[in-house]
Amino acid sequence: MVPLNSVLQGKIVKIVKIDAGKGFYQKLNNMGILTGDIVRVVNTTGGPIVISKAGMRLALGRGMSCKILVEEIS
Repeated sequence: MVPLNSVLQGKIVKIVKIDAGKGFYQKLNNMGILTGDIVRVVNTTGGPIVISKAGMRLALGRGMSCKILVEEIS
């Protein structure tokens, strides 16, 4: 498992664990980001980390993305 912010652009990953408190976990849940989800890393250069899930793009701050642990699928 590695933090989302360390994954290279273009990779597809599975969210394995969200290492955060109840409030942060709820915020991600409201955004539609859940443990077990498969997402594509769209952009990692500068600014927020952008991921794609089910046809939508989500921007996550670097602090948020380091608390999301993932496994690379491809």
